[in-house]
Amino acid sequence: MARAELGTRPISEITAAEVLKVLKSVDERGNHETAKRQRATIGCVFRYAIATTRAENDQTYALKGTLTGPTVTHRAAITDPKGLGALLRAIDSFDGQPTTRAALRLMPILFPRPGELRMAEWSEFDLEKGEWTIPASRMKMRRPHRSPLPRQAIEILRELHAITGRGKLPFHSVRTVLRQISENTLNAALRRLGYAKDEVTAHGFRATEVVPIRRTFWRLR
Repeated sequence: MARAELGTRPISEITAAEVLKVLKSVDERGNHETAKRQRATIGCVFRYAIATTRAENDQTYALKGTLTGPTVTHRAAITDPKGLGALLRAIDSFDGQPTTRAALRLMPILFPRPGELRMAEWSEFDLEKGEWTIPASRMKMRRPHRSPLPRQAIEILRELHAITGRGKLPFHSVRTVLRQISENTLNAALRRLGYAKDEVTAHGFRATEVVPIRRTFWRLR
């Protein structure tokens, strides 16, 4: 049954089996995460219908566990305090492009997704207030996110602003100021520092965002 056919039906008549058939058509094409989001959206519609006396049951409740879970890829990361300290010292000694070095130094301070940082624009940073406002378009949950900037991050950004501040992009490509550094730039820099891809990745810095390490972070350097 096509989604369009469901859309013309009174919601009180739609069964769990009919909803599952629609979701399975998406799930079986390999779009597992999309299918789960669609189930959640349909559930919201059912619950609104219940609240407005258009339906009595949320038919998606019975569908939990019926869809394929998305494959979780664990990114290589260093979470051992001594190993992390060595990595931070290696990053400080990186002699590549200033934009790449600044991005590498910010990753273990701010813990963003690599794309959130490398695609940032100067207009998002308020260095006086110490805030970075990431627009919804770059956030996984599609909601704007305001991140505080610690003193160390502000210092790094001020140094970078002296180099790239005349343009729109803090982390622009070495070839053109109109494009940000590529998604492989940070990982390539880590390889240059001697770290293999199964040891640490740019995305793996998010795994270091744990309380014991954050408390002693700057003492390790």
